[in-house]
Amino acid sequence: MSRAGSAFPHPLYDKYVLQPFYEDAKTYLYAPMLAANRAHVVMLRRCDILSAENARALLDALQQVEAMGMDALTLGEGVEDLFFAMENKLIEFAGAAYGGNLQLARSRNDLGYALTRLALRPRLLRALEDLLHFRQSLRSFAELHLGTLMPGYTHTQPAQPTTMAHYFAGLMAGLRRDSARLRFAYKTNNLSPLGAAALTGTAFPIDRHLSARLLGFDEIQLSTYDSIGASDNLTDVAGALSTLGINLSRFTRDMLFWATQESGAIRIDDSFIQISSIMPQKRNPVVLEHLRARISRMLAQAQGIVIQCHNVPYGDTQDIEDEVFPPLFGSLDTAGQMLQLFAAVIDTLEVNVSRLRERAGQGFTTVTELADTLVRECNLPFRQAHGIVSALVSYAQREGLAPDELTRRMLSEVARESLGLHVELSEDAFKRALDPQAFVDARLLPGGAAPSATADVLAREGVSIKDDERWLETVRGSIAAAEQDLQAAVDELLK
Repeated sequence: MSRAGSAFPHPLYDKYVLQPFYEDAKTYLYAPMLAANRAHVVMLRRCDILSAENARALLDALQQVEAMGMDALTLGEGVEDLFFAMENKLIEFAGAAYGGNLQLARSRNDLGYALTRLALRPRLLRALEDLLHFRQSLRSFAELHLGTLMPGYTHTQPAQPTTMAHYFAGLMAGLRRDSARLRFAYKTNNLSPLGAAALTGTAFPIDRHLSARLLGFDEIQLSTYDSIGASDNLTDVAGALSTLGINLSRFTRDMLFWATQESGAIRIDDSFIQISSIMPQKRNPVVLEHLRARISRMLAQAQGIVIQCHNVPYGDTQDIEDEVFPPLFGSLDTAGQMLQLFAAVIDTLEVNVSRLRERAGQGFTTVTELADTLVRECNLPFRQAHGIVSALVSYAQREGLAPDELTRRMLSEVARESLGLHVELSEDAFKRALDPQAFVDARLLPGGAAPSATADVLAREGVSIKDDERWLETVRGSIAAAEQDLQAAVDELLK
């Protein structure tokens, strides 16, 4: 039994597909579409594919559409997306003879992928800018705490004394690479697919390089198949944000521990603290919980990008067009919010310097240096020195002794009893080996915990930040120059 065909669109298809995607297109693609249309008209005219009259009519119609604003473009009968809504207005304003020629040597395929790349571009740059501001906040904070002793942890247990600046320098190294990953994602994205048309290109003698230059693309995607089939500009964004999220999630975990009363290492500013509805004493650092949740959201959005690009046909498909917009642009929006909030937290963060200094030597964190001192002063093999110090720590723990209650006499007795060795250290060498400050000051190698070594690392991070800032300024300058060139070309044709 046959069923009569229904008119397009089905009400549910309109409600759940066309209408939401149209709103996304108005949000993300309206301005890029105006720019891409103007660049296409200029290119067609310079290639003598359009007459001067046709080019002027189209450019004049585009001005009228822009003056009306995007809210004047609506879905209706026979109009399924922003492309057709705008084309219908152009035909209305320029006339049927001229208005329909904008689509010469072009398809919704190459145009759509170009618009996504154009819409991604400023959001990628904004995310990188937010990351640079956060890195600078971390660097300024670290410079204040070059001498702030604290325990460093391995396997969640106190391991060795270090400094707050040394910890932050390590964090910043990963964030520097995150900036590089975002720059790489931008490079992958800033390629022009225009000229690929539906898939195979076009027989019209167009200039793909001109279209790319007018829109501020670095170059064209040479393969027309790649131009409409590639998705790595999307997954590179996802990859960069995923690694950033993982780096920041680990930092957030440490911050939450430091903010506990048991740790007492840091104090979150009152502007980020919420109280309990019942417990008067509570001071909840909920901003860190929100940041942790935002990181999780960003990671989920980034993974959504990857999954939508996974196992789809290599070619034009909705999976990597309209359907990918929510996780794609959502992930970058979340990244920006998170990074700005993180920077504000660091800019107002207080550190309990005396509490951290006290804890830096607790838990026998300095005894690695005591073993090293036995190697240097007593000419012992390291494994023997390690065994003696390990036995000394076990003795102290059995007797309930703190690190500052150990003596060099105890060391000698433990060495004789455990290994039958006669070991003698001077009082100065013994005390220095167990001093957290001396422990840190001795780590002078490149990248070490000594304040001078860490200061060198922070200085290099400053150079890296400046390099990224210059790159950002150069890229934005190139885009602005392209916009000026396009406007000048349009003005010339409209004369």
